[in-house]
Amino acid sequence: MKSILKVTTLGAALALAGCSALESDKVDYRSTSKGPSLVVPPDLTQLSKDTRYTIVDGGVSASGIKTGPSVSGKSPVAAPSLGDVRIERAGNQRWLVVKRPAEGLWEPVKDFWQENGFLLAMDQSNLGIMETDWAENRAKLPQDFIRNSLGKILDSLYSTAERDKFRTRLETNANGETEIYISHRGVIEVYTTERSENTVWQPRPADPELEAEFLRRLMVQLGSSPEQAKASVAGTSAPKALAKLATRDGKPVVEVAEDFDRAWRRVGLALDRTGFTVEDRDRKQGLYFVRFVPDNKDTTDKGFFAKWFSSSPKAPEATKYQIRLTSQGNATVVSVLNATGSAESSDTAQRIAKVIADDLK
Repeated sequence: MKSILKVTTLGAALALAGCSALESDKVDYRSTSKGPSLVVPPDLTQLSKDTRYTIVDGGVSASGIKTGPSVSGKSPVAAPSLGDVRIERAGNQRWLVVKRPAEGLWEPVKDFWQENGFLLAMDQSNLGIMETDWAENRAKLPQDFIRNSLGKILDSLYSTAERDKFRTRLETNANGETEIYISHRGVIEVYTTERSENTVWQPRPADPELEAEFLRRLMVQLGSSPEQAKASVAGTSAPKALAKLATRDGKPVVEVAEDFDRAWRRVGLALDRTGFTVEDRDRKQGLYFVRFVPDNKDTTDKGFFAKWFSSSPKAPEATKYQIRLTSQGNATVVSVLNATGSAESSDTAQRIAKVIADDLK
């Protein structure tokens, strides 16, 4: 897919992608459902609907819990009190903790994304996971004389070279509170030849500050004042969190210098950020059940995400894995298991471990 009119060069787009400082008035998303044709890859297909939100201290997995009655109608957005929403942080990861049940938060969170210009590509209330469609941040378009003169007449002809999507996950913790995680994934359009004839979409790093901005906005949506939300996001401490890739008994592992509770939250968010599909989770056993789509080496020149925005040969099938967290005192070891629960030493397992380690650093 090629944009009708490019208004950003590759260098400028990369500079924007690496910018960590984010101004709230520089966010103006618009779904690209009428722009790039999005082919849903196998790791984003709809999941079964026989599960509910995870009960953190329960001895069963999410799929072992019966589905309760659906919540009808809109849930009130206003919080019972301004003190029932707070933000927590570990390293470059942040999440909200709300003193309300997850079932009552689903509709307000869903409304939040739609009001911010997104369409939902995944809406799984039974799993506590929703994901937006790819969207374009129109605030990144330059406000030059020509565009200001043309106004909205030819606005659709302008396009940036970036697309973003966000995954939101709701989990119930041991205190009956709801933890809300927002993870960002981005792609950038680049030229494949020096003559600038063809373009492909390639992944770009997740932006923690963009995640923080939407967490701040969601706090306001859930009842916090803008001042309180801004202070909470800016004031959260950022303790140094260490994670490193290692090998034990010939198997790749990630050693995390944090206790199990904190590592569980951070690994879950890392999986969301890096494109895994979490099909189920069992906190008591320390297991995430995920699907992973490996790179197709035959289409490397086309870019890993090229097939998401254009017609292409059938993508490789997703493979199921288990990500196991094992507590070792004040530290946690993360290992990669195959679908049957056996430790993996394959090249794919090593890539998975490296992806998790890189995001936790």
